[in-house]
Parts: sequence; C-alpha cells; structure tokens
Amino acid sequence: MTKRAIVVVDIQNEYFPPAGKLPLNGVEEAAANAAKVIAHARSLGEPVIHVRHEFPDPNAPFFAAGTEAVDIHPAVAPLAGELVITKNYPNSFRETALKEKLDLLGITDVVVIGSMSHMCIDATSRAAVDFGYTTTVVHDACATLDLEFNGVTVPSEHVHAAFMSALAFLYGTVTTTEAFIAG
Repeated sequence: MTKRAIVVVDIQNEYFPPAGKLPLNGVEEAAANAAKVIAHARSLGEPVIHVRHEFPDPNAPFFAAGTEAVDIHPAVAPLAGELVITKNYPNSFRETALKEKLDLLGITDVVVIGSMSHMCIDATSRAAVDFGYTTTVVHDACATLDLEFNGVTVPSEHVHAAFMSALAFLYGTVTTTEAFIAG
C-alpha cells in the first residue's frame, strides 16, 4: 500500500519581489499552484512537510538566519501541527530529519514542489529517488531564475525545462497541478 506526502521546498520570502534578494521568475504563479497542491493533500489527509532553507551565518548574503527572508511565504504557510524542517544545503535530506520523518509516517511516495527548480527541487527529488521513494514533481508549482554560464544567459523557462526534462527522463513523474489534482 502506498502512502504519499507533499514536500514543500523553500517557498520562502527571499524568492518574492520586491524585498527578496533572489526573486524568481513566475514565483507568484508557482506559489499559487503549490497552495492548490497543498490544499488537495490536506483534503485527503496526506501529510504536508515544509522545508525552509537557512544559512547559519547571520551575515550570509541571502537566507540569513533571523531575517524575514527565511520565513515561509504566507501563500503556503504551514498549519499548526505540520512539520517544518530547516535545512542548510540544497538537498532537503542532507543533515536533516526529513527521511526519518517520512519513514516514521510510512511514506512510500513523495510529491516535491517549491523553489528553485534547478537547485533544491532537483537535489531533493534525486535524493528522494535514491532513498527509494516514488517521486513526483509538480512542475508548475516550482520556480527558478535566469542563470548565466560562460557569458551566456539562460532564460528561466529554459532552465526549468531542462531540469524538469532531466527529472522526467529517469527520476520520476513530472506533472502539472491540474493533472496532479485530477489524478
């Protein structure tokens, strides 16, 4: 018997304009879709686990401990009793209690949503598969930003598509909010 949990990764104030230091393209739409995924999971009684990134150094250039930037965005705020895990690395499993909590709940399937597609969503999804979880990424409930490499700017849409296509190739199911909820 399968048992599913939603893992909400880094939907934090730091990613939202105008105050966030790392505003993502399409973050408002992604957060709205994430809220729909979360509401659907709650209606089914499925666990929702929130993960938030924070650098321990208060002088960090972003995600600095003790700032409002590390707070989970109100669009996806945890309800009382929902687990919130703080991480210091892109992979939500690295040096956190995420795997332990999922295993205690008997979770076999994880649904990953959040930010950033090319970093924490990718790292968390791959780790989930490596740990044996059946993994789904709801791609329109994720956001990223333009990247630059070797003098070339890669638009966020291309960054997102490249990472989602790589995850879909071998690491799990990549779907839309609408298809997930209908599913």
